[in-house]
Amino acid sequence: MAEQFYGEPTLAERFRDGDSSALSEMYGKYSAPMFVIALKLLGRRDLASDAVQRAFVQAWQAADRFDVSRELQPWLYAITRRAAIDVFRRERRAADTLPLEPEQLDRVVSVEDVTMEETWRIWQVRRALDELPADERDVLRLAYHEGMSQSEVAQHLGIALGTVKSRTARAQRHLAEKLAHLREDVPL
Repeated sequence: MAEQFYGEPTLAERFRDGDSSALSEMYGKYSAPMFVIALKLLGRRDLASDAVQRAFVQAWQAADRFDVSRELQPWLYAITRRAAIDVFRRERRAADTLPLEPEQLDRVVSVEDVTMEETWRIWQVRRALDELPADERDVLRLAYHEGMSQSEVAQHLGIALGTVKSRTARAQRHLAEKLAHLREDVPL
């Protein structure tokens, strides 16, 4: 009879079994995208950080019940979403005596409307941007986030307009390659 080889336990198995190093590894791997989810829902970094911490505590408390046939990532994201909603409700209760501003009302509505798919797509774009070379990332950030024209970007960075145009084209091409998998999900 041949001996069956069982490899090292997976991260999910180690987590389920209460291995604290698995929790640390999960934190390193998933805390940034969890933070993006919470920030999208809450709109404030301090509240998003609180939600991520709560999510990890809740996950750790439920670790022994985690089904290792499932993937960790969607499970953690669902816990993060619930934790963010709990944080939002706590903040809303604390501010009940204050009148709601229009932008706060929009946020109340948007918390319930954000989907995991939308949050995942946002994370994918942010990750792809982070992977770009700094010079390409800078021209995109200034143009799209700061609203600068290409001439203004050139002046701000102290480079030629032609360089801005070529970096922008190269950055857009690289992003398209890195995000090609998102296009496969969009019905034509």
